Amino acid sequence: MPLVTEPYTTQRERWPTSGRHILAQNDEQSVVVYQAYAPRIGHFAAEHRYFGGDFKLTRMSWIKPNFLWMMYRCGWATKPDQETVLAVRLRREAFESVLAQAVHSKHVPEVYGTAEEWKAQVARSDVRLQWDPDHSPTGAPQERRAIQLGLQGETLRRYAKEWILDIEDITSFVREQHEHVTRSRLDQLVMPRETVFWPADEATVKRLGLAAPSEGRQG
Repeated sequence: MPLVTEPYTTQRERWPTSGRHILAQNDEQSVVVYQAYAPRIGHFAAEHRYFGGDFKLTRMSWIKPNFLWMMYRCGWATKPDQETVLAVRLRREAFESVLAQAVHSKHVPEVYGTAEEWKAQVARSDVRLQWDPDHSPTGAPQERRAIQLGLQGETLRRYAKEWILDIEDITSFVREQHEHVTRSRLDQLVMPRETVFWPADEATVKRLGLAAPSEGRQG
């Protein structure tokens, strides 16, 4: 790929501290998302640059554009069946299409109106949306919210192969950086460089409930 990295403390100073934000490594062509799998699945994907082998297209698969959310979820590559961490570089337009399809995993009245309408949209969509507390490197919950997206059906099939530009096994990098966390050396922690991602479609922005890029910043 490889990932562009930057010290955690440098990034922390510019990130919003509250509100719903999509933090991701992104450019005009691509967006990086993270997943963690058992080695047999992760190694196949990194070697072949697509998801196959024991990867199940019949199950919902969750992607996270935020590195620290992924680290919290997989315990920095220590949790069972999450020992292999992948950085998946997607076509930007594909990530935009995933966001456009996303339906909240719980009813949000201000977005969907009635519960019946929300259920109808869930039934029509291949993408589930969740906003969860973002986390610091040590696992402490933050006021800022992080997004994760569950893919299934045709969307998952296209994600697994068609939309991928590259897949990198970053497990060694994750474990190296985790040493800084466990030894309370956050000043030495390096992680993928992430900035606020802003969807091109304003209807998507509104439905996701994103905070403006300038909202929630420190200072």
